[in-house]
Amino acid sequence: MTDGRERAARPVGRRAVLLGMAGALLGAAGRKGAAPEPKPAPSTTSPSPTHTGAVLPHTTLWRPGPAEVHPEVKRRAVDLVAAIGAWPSGRGGASAARARVAAQGLPTGLVAQAGPLLPSADEAVLQVVNAQYGGILADSASVLVVCRQWTRHGGAVRAGGTTVDVRLARSRSGWTVTALHPARPGPPEASPPGGVRRTLADSRIVLPPAAEADLRSGRVHDSVATAMLRLAGTYRMYVSVVRSGHPLDVFGTSRPSDHPRGRAFDVWQIDGHAVVDPATPRSLVERFMRDAAAAGSYNVGGPVLISGGRIRNQFFSDATHHDHVHIGFRT
Repeated sequence: MTDGRERAARPVGRRAVLLGMAGALLGAAGRKGAAPEPKPAPSTTSPSPTHTGAVLPHTTLWRPGPAEVHPEVKRRAVDLVAAIGAWPSGRGGASAARARVAAQGLPTGLVAQAGPLLPSADEAVLQVVNAQYGGILADSASVLVVCRQWTRHGGAVRAGGTTVDVRLARSRSGWTVTALHPARPGPPEASPPGGVRRTLADSRIVLPPAAEADLRSGRVHDSVATAMLRLAGTYRMYVSVVRSGHPLDVFGTSRPSDHPRGRAFDVWQIDGHAVVDPATPRSLVERFMRDAAAAGSYNVGGPVLISGGRIRNQFFSDATHHDHVHIGFRT
């Protein structure tokens, strides 16, 4: 019997986290990865909206800040996703994508695993919203690259996007990508329940494309939408992952994760403050974690190890959760 907790096996030590935070305090405190998303942004209530006109939005380069645990791992994952999911006019298709991947010194067979990241289009731009760890161990990692994508088809621009679970391994020459697992949320329900509709309509809950599609699919437990709405009464939160695009098991273990079962969500930014940014008040993160527990979560993880809780081990902290708050539910 498993307890479903999201704590990864043998995580990178707390010393690595503290050293990363110290380095950030000596350098720039702002997080490059927290840049505003490009405009026009896709609607949060309409999947894959189409805009007339052929102008694609301007996007910005996502880069991890110095407070990250092993920032080079995230950089490697993000660069690959951007290479596959964005291309100029006339450079679409798998063959051109393989050339871009080969230029990064990575296996071209990864392109066959890209799925929704490589749609048919005349050209595409991609904005990485955030990259968070699905797991980080000494010699392997999972980076969840959350992105929005705009594609041009003739004179029309379509907005979409996905989340990709990028798997990496450490070799003698550094970190290399070994596999891609894009989100596959499933088709939307014809009539989502009221809690889901309220969640989708709440401007204080910012959902990336895959997370929004998860809620629309009907494969997420009511506890998730209920907790989101309750937290939105106090905070504006940026969700990174709900169900799809997350490892099936807690990374480095054989224990099923709560995410694929529709019983968890992750938050990477609270009231405009990135969780990973050392300039973010720890009191804000701690208060948010406690409020998440009060909203019904049995399993709250984040960068701060806090005491208390109504049940044993309700809160946890490790290197994987240094960059986001995990909020899990039993049902």
